Amino acid sequence: MDARIEIGKSRVMRRSRIREGSPFPLGANWDGLGVNFALFSANATKVELCLFDDAGERELERIELPEYTDEVWHGYLPEARPGTIYAYRVHGPYAPEQGHRFNPNKLLLDPYARAIVGDLTWGPELFGYKLETGDDLTFDTRDSSDRMPRCRVIDPAFTWGRERSPAVPWERTIFYETHVKGFTKLHPGLPEEMRGTYDGLASAEVVAYLRGLGVTSVELLPIHSFVNDSMLLDKGLTNYWGYNTLSFFAPARRYARNQAFAFSEFKEMVARLHDAGLEVILDVVYNHTAEGNEKGPTLSFKGIDNASYYRLLPETPRYYINDTGTGNTFNLSHPRVLQLVTDSLRYWATEMRVDGFRFDLATILGRETHGFDEGGGFLDTCRQDPVLSRAKLIAEPWDIGPGGYQVGGFPPGWAEWNDRFRDTVRAFWKGDEGQAAELAARLTASGDKFNRRGRKPWASVNFIAAHDGFTLNDLVSYDEKHNAANGEDNRDGHSHNLSWNCGVEGPTDDPEILALRERQKRNMLATLLLAQGTPMLLAGDEFGRTQRGNNNTYCQDNELNWVDWSGIDEAGQGLAAFARKLIALRQGFAVLRRARFLTGAHDEGAGVKDATWLTPDGTEMDADHWGDPNTRCFGLLLDGRARATGLRRPASDATLLQVVNAHHDVVEFALPEPPAGQRWLLLVDTNRPELDEPEPFEFGHPYMVTGRSLLLFVLRPERGGGAILAAARAALLAGTAPPPLPGAEG
Repeated sequence: MDARIEIGKSRVMRRSRIREGSPFPLGANWDGLGVNFALFSANATKVELCLFDDAGERELERIELPEYTDEVWHGYLPEARPGTIYAYRVHGPYAPEQGHRFNPNKLLLDPYARAIVGDLTWGPELFGYKLETGDDLTFDTRDSSDRMPRCRVIDPAFTWGRERSPAVPWERTIFYETHVKGFTKLHPGLPEEMRGTYDGLASAEVVAYLRGLGVTSVELLPIHSFVNDSMLLDKGLTNYWGYNTLSFFAPARRYARNQAFAFSEFKEMVARLHDAGLEVILDVVYNHTAEGNEKGPTLSFKGIDNASYYRLLPETPRYYINDTGTGNTFNLSHPRVLQLVTDSLRYWATEMRVDGFRFDLATILGRETHGFDEGGGFLDTCRQDPVLSRAKLIAEPWDIGPGGYQVGGFPPGWAEWNDRFRDTVRAFWKGDEGQAAELAARLTASGDKFNRRGRKPWASVNFIAAHDGFTLNDLVSYDEKHNAANGEDNRDGHSHNLSWNCGVEGPTDDPEILALRERQKRNMLATLLLAQGTPMLLAGDEFGRTQRGNNNTYCQDNELNWVDWSGIDEAGQGLAAFARKLIALRQGFAVLRRARFLTGAHDEGAGVKDATWLTPDGTEMDADHWGDPNTRCFGLLLDGRARATGLRRPASDATLLQVVNAHHDVVEFALPEPPAGQRWLLLVDTNRPELDEPEPFEFGHPYMVTGRSLLLFVLRPERGGGAILAAARAALLAGTAPPPLPGAEG
């Protein structure tokens, strides 16, 4: 086939030996001899493969794919090799009112591209219609090639060595949500070229810190290749979080030391984290793409087969269903789109060896034409897939579409972000009325939401703060959001934060307010890490990182988002030590991470209840106590003699008593009388964070619980008490000699 094309003032003429190739697998795949190109489009009339020089700047050849099989256009180039740079032009009807937006003047990225080269430069040429008119029914003839990135064929070979997935059991999992760039950009222990990169995140210094903290699974904000929104660039801002995906297979080059090797640098990061026993979880965005609505650009899917890839309004397919709030909604009801998403997930789970996924706006992925369905195609596919069913699958179970709030509504095998835990814990420690019964449900893994169909307590992913919203420090420092830097007159971001500034908005030198804020941080960390379910910690919350009151930092690629390691003061050091202690306690005592839901039911075999709720006078809580809006102090007795699972009980499964007091004032709390020869040992008092040795408590005297504080006691039995005491001491020591924080004193 001859290809004659105009490039600038020169004409290029080449002859390629194109063969029919195979419709499977999709994408550009090298078989050791040549490259097979395959692209799905049900409605195209012709597909052209564009080949570029090694710099990706000059188009060398335009080749029509010769075969069309089962709605897949395909061809095989025997002389093509890894490193080949390519893109597509797709012909077909430009009929927006029928849902079709084909425009061969627009260069398009392969949805299966494993690597992207070059950058997207915004301009009117990127739009399928004449942007200046504002009318998407018009047709634009300008070529977009000069403003578009391209795709690169890769050689997937990588030497993994002895790398193995840590396969952390769910009941021991502790997520640590962070950002590849932001976590290391200001790290003083790393050379400048490593900061903000995959290599930096996997450096010995960073890995040592994560290991010392005790978290098990690093959850990364989106690393799929994504686009910086033009409206943000116009304001001098950028898309920092990354929820604007352009390619579901290619790792973002912006986090690579050498952008040409983002693929291998990502793999190296995974291998190093795995070697340290740390899992890698990816935050993934399959609910929408960077192409926006009918007024958005034509970059890939829209120009390949708009009517297949997106959910369009049935009666007026010119317009997009916008359940995401971003302009478009990916159409997972279409079998080929569903295949694309599941192929992408399997690719990251197998070829890139990640351990799990957190799905942004996951309700959309389970929504069919009749609404959300826990037996929907995507959810069923994941459940039965031999690869994906073994990965950790975490849903963000809400969106803005109809029936969009689905906490507890996902099928077995899924975990879910639990915003009910977040909001209840914030409201309780803020001092709001009527929170006692709600908090009791959240502390026991929200069985009211998740205890069905054999789901386990780990299905509730508990969190106080996440990337979206206030940090833990800002929750106790600001009543109001302060988002002026985002350029939207403080209109963006949630206003209902359930935060409390403790008396002064923002920074203060008042010692009483500072002391209260530190205790409130400890209260919420302790509530999170001692509750049943799976905890998720926002990076930096363990030492009081601030975003200066901005609760929507999606566009701030600067010091507002980057972790300031050198700015960690004495209070931050102390909070980090306290967090390490809590994590060690959680891992040391199995009763804090039960494999069954706590229900308060009587265990006939052991003759005890698995959980008992206590009033400050030591009696069991009743309906009147739960219904009293002023109930702000109560205890939770977790009896280690109750069987956690099966017929065997771990030796370290001690009996614990947790006491919470959200009153302003001191409350006298009468501990239950221990059996003969046993005694209570104090492990945690958020008013005394320096406690580093289990402290015996003399029964018969009430414990004076400081206003706004949390306590944890362990019962030391007469027999087997040595093991429990050793576990308690080991946990408390974890907070006394932490690895030094980078750039911090001491």
